[in-house]
Amino acid sequence: MTEIPTIHYLNTDLDLICGVDPATLVAELESAGLRCRTTPAQDALWYVLSENDSETEPELNIVQLLNAIEALSEPSRVLWNRCSKREFNIGYECGDQPRSFDQGISNQTLSRMVKCGTSFRITVYPAES
Repeated sequence: MTEIPTIHYLNTDLDLICGVDPATLVAELESAGLRCRTTPAQDALWYVLSENDSETEPELNIVQLLNAIEALSEPSRVLWNRCSKREFNIGYECGDQPRSFDQGISNQTLSRMVKCGTSFRITVYPAES
C-alpha cells in the first residue's frame, strides 16, 4: 500500500548575506543553539544559513531565532546590521493530504521580525517519492 504524501512544515532557515567575515555573529548564533553553515563566495560576500527545525510550527522556530538575534552582543549586532540580507525562509513539503493546511504567525512575532530588520519568504518543496 502506497503512503499518501502529506503537506507539512519542514523548518525555518535564517539566511544572511554579509560583506565582511561574520565569524563573531555566527559564533553567537551557534552558542544560542542554532546550526550555522558559512560560505565565503567569489563575489566577496559571506553566505550564512542558520537552521532551526526543532518544532512543528514555524512561529515556534521563528521565536527561538528571534530570541537569539535579540540577545546579540554589540559587536555581533554591528555585523547583523551590516548584512545585506536577513531573511526567515519557511520550508514546507507538499502532499495530497490534508485537503487544507494552514499555519500562522502572530502579529507579536511579525512585529519582532520587523524590529530585527528581517524579511520573510516561504519555500514549497515537492513531496518526496
